[in-house]
Amino acid sequence: MRFLAKGSLAREIPGIVIGALVLSFIIKLVFVQFFYIPSGSMQNTLAIGDRIAVNRFASHFSDIKRGEVVVFKDPDNWLGAEPISNSNGLVKFIKRVGVDVGLLPNPSTQYLIKRVIGVGGDKVVCCDKSGNLEVNGQSIKEPYIFPGNKPSDSTFSVKVPKGFIWVMGDHRGDSADSRFHTEDIHHGMVPLSDVTGRAVFTVWPLNHFKFLPVGHDLSKVPHLNN
Repeated sequence: MRFLAKGSLAREIPGIVIGALVLSFIIKLVFVQFFYIPSGSMQNTLAIGDRIAVNRFASHFSDIKRGEVVVFKDPDNWLGAEPISNSNGLVKFIKRVGVDVGLLPNPSTQYLIKRVIGVGGDKVVCCDKSGNLEVNGQSIKEPYIFPGNKPSDSTFSVKVPKGFIWVMGDHRGDSADSRFHTEDIHHGMVPLSDVTGRAVFTVWPLNHFKFLPVGHDLSKVPHLNN
């Protein structure tokens, strides 16, 4: 009877490391990527400093739906100039490895996180007689909105083109979302091609761990026929 010969540890480690990096890259490319929340625009759904897991599979192989919380690339300089990094060489190297294995987003691309209010074909209006958002003629209750905020301090009526989404932060009084970019190249809309994926749950800190729910009323709104 023959047994597989064990290789030396020195020869096995490079293969293990390379295999782990390749597997991590595949997971990042297709399934999951992690992001850090730097602002309060999604409070209290997400807190400043939260780390979230984003399902990339959703943007590749399924439709982005109303009510979902999504991460997307900056569509047209929403965030302004990219901040200058003051990290030293070691920190930069660690961050680079984190980007390569999918633990950190690429710093050369700026990302935002918002809730999907309208998808292609939808008509989104603020506000109805009750002060709520209206999507395709239906009034929307939004329990996730930051306490004390209105659904919107500004009024608008938009029709979302096919291939785009209209997004808003849950902290409506502290979110420069679609409402504030109606003069840009996409008129405040976010191209689906810029969507990285759906934010599924918070992974850190541990006491903030939770799955991010989809807006119930938004998910029930029927699509318009035209």
